[in-house]
This record gives sequence, structure tokens and C-alpha cells, in this order.
Amino acid sequence: MRRGWKLLLLIVLASVAGLQAATSAPCPIERATAYGARVWLLCDERELLASQDSGQSWQSVALPSGVRYRSIAFLDERRGFIVGDAGTLLASNDGGKTWTQIPIPVKDNLTWIHFSGEFGWISGWSGVMLHSSDGGKTWTLQDTGVTQGLESVYFTDPQHGWAVGWSGVIIRTTDGGKTWQRANTLMNFWSLSAVYFRDPMNGWAVGFNGQILRTKDGGINWEELKSPVRSRLTSITFDRQGRGWITANNDLLVSEDGGETWSSIPVQQVLFLRQALPVGESLWAVGRFGILERTGGSSEFRSIASLPRRNPEGS
Repeated sequence: MRRGWKLLLLIVLASVAGLQAATSAPCPIERATAYGARVWLLCDERELLASQDSGQSWQSVALPSGVRYRSIAFLDERRGFIVGDAGTLLASNDGGKTWTQIPIPVKDNLTWIHFSGEFGWISGWSGVMLHSSDGGKTWTLQDTGVTQGLESVYFTDPQHGWAVGWSGVIIRTTDGGKTWQRANTLMNFWSLSAVYFRDPMNGWAVGFNGQILRTKDGGINWEELKSPVRSRLTSITFDRQGRGWITANNDLLVSEDGGETWSSIPVQQVLFLRQALPVGESLWAVGRFGILERTGGSSEFRSIASLPRRNPEGS
């Protein structure tokens, strides 16, 4: 019996050692955003990593503790916003060096922030949607007509937008969020994590159990595409060359035909990928424990080694 426990302990220790060897980020990365050569990595608590040179060097910025942060967006090189739990909204006017809290009329957990020009939207639990028409200075509630948690919101322009979330809910607007309508869905979809549109008509939504949804009529009707994986899909985007990218825990999905079919690229490291992010001419696959980068015309992803190392004491 003791021999069995010793063997189990050795297996656990070996797994932990392998995980630590594969990770490179100093904190669990929740989300990321980029503007030109500037990149910001949002840790789920207490910290923001900022780079002014496309990830060659990094600076750490302390954030108020005690809150889980979930999403980040920058309008330009100076103006940025972070959202998190308990109605937390932080704003920066100096490129992310300092942050101040902005009062808003909700205390729900906020999940995503997105801007189209000076117009912004924040999604959250219980169907919450906040809107700003002045570059994030002030925010007002919009009535979405749903009570399910909304995990992601995306606008192609200040009028056309979509949000997705729990229990497969999909809502759309054509008037900047003054009114929202539910999409026509003929089946029970899994909960959805992210939504992306290339133009006001063509969009995709991804979520649990490898689910990939496609619309060609502006989000009124959706069909399910064949997926090569059954894990949770966490983000979707398209790069400058028109390739589609979807992140999963330890897989990258790619489409070479405009998002009609998808294939899987296995990830050798344990990263728990959260987001595919175009950075200049490169594409980053951002994970909780590290980042992979594909540059120019390269067909391979490599680890970004410039990230600060994890403090052994966790401080």
C-alpha cells in the first residue's frame, strides 16, 4: 500500500515539475490587448504586464488587489480600461502606468470590454450590458432582454453588435445597443465564450465542447460547423492574411478558407490558451502560463522567452 502511495506521489510531483518547466509567465494571464507595438497582459489578480516593443521587454504594474480581472481594452496608446468582478471598472490615461476606478451603476461580475472607435460596450453576468459613447468617460445600462450571463461582446461598427454567453444565448443589435434581439437558434447550444465578426454579415461564435457556430446573415440564424476538438474554445480572431484562429486549452484551431472549415494544431506545452491576438505582423497565442508567437510567414509557433519569470515564493 505504501509503495502505491509513493508511486502516486512521484507521478504527481513529475506532473507538477513538467507544468512548471513548461510555464513562463509570472502570473496567470487572463486576457491581452495590443495597439501598434504596445502590448498589455492582464493577470487575473493584482498585476498588469506592459510592453512598448512588441514583447521584447516588460514592465509590471500593480493593480488593486482582491478583485478578479477578466478583460482589457485600449483605445489608443494612452487610454485603457480593465473590467472585473463586483462591477469593477479601471481606467488609465497614461498607457497603463496608473489606474483609477470609475463608478458604474452595476455590481455584477463584468466579463468583456470592447470598443468601436469612441463607442464602448461592457458585458457581464445576469445579461448586463453597459455602453459608453464618449470614449469610456461615462457608462449607462442597456436593456438586453436576457438574464443569462454574457461572456463576450463584439461590434464591427458603432451600430452592429453581438453578444454571446451562458446556455448558448446569442443577442444582436443594429442600433448601437438601444434594442437587442435574440438570434434564431433551432437547437440547444452549449455555453458560448467568444464572438467575432469580419463584417456586419459574417460572424462566428465558439464555446464549450468544441462548439463552433457560423452566421452569414448578420447573426439572425446560426449553423454549427464541424469541430476537430471537444474541449472548451476560448477565443476567435482572424489575422492580417485572412486566416482564422481559435484557441482551446491545449490546441490551436486554424482555418485557411475564411472560417468554413477548421483543423487543429496541438500545443506541446501546458499553457491553457485564452486568446489569439494579432500583434503587428505576428500572431500571439496567449495562455494562462505562457505565450506562443508566430511571426511573418513562419508556419511554426515559438515561446516568447522575454516574459518575467515566476517568483518561487509567489509574491
